[in-house]
Amino acid sequence: REVLHAVRRTFLTPFDRAAITDLIARMDDAIDEMQHTAGAVDLYEIDEFEPEMRDIAAIIVDAARLTAEAMPLLRKIADNGVRLHELTERIVRLEGQADEIHAAGLKRIFQEIGGRDPLQFVVRQEMFKRLERVVDRFEDVANDIDGLVIDHS
Repeated sequence: REVLHAVRRTFLTPFDRAAITDLIARMDDAIDEMQHTAGAVDLYEIDEFEPEMRDIAAIIVDAARLTAEAMPLLRKIADNGVRLHELTERIVRLEGQADEIHAAGLKRIFQEIGGRDPLQFVVRQEMFKRLERVVDRFEDVANDIDGLVIDHS
């Protein structure tokens, strides 16, 4: 909200105001997905996470760190285009890794608990889906940043 107000008050911005608000919306979507995931952990009373879930969570932390590194570089987008592209490329690769881990984790839990405890399988499946959505939202942020780099470098 503060950024949106600042954008409205600022005459000159490093790039189009609509692009700024789109990027903020994408970042908000990532935060919302993280909050939904935390809420699901509470709702389903998850106290033990599958190894693949922990791996995806580590990817989320990496994607957030890379996004945080990219944000101040947007002030001088033309000067930082190469570094921004490197960061967004890493986030996109992380999303691909998360997809692979997600698929492997679902397969493993289906084989281990799918037949004997369908409810527990559904709960675990939901958690995998939510974690993977968080990474997808960070990829959306990366794609928006990459688009800005292409448009302004």
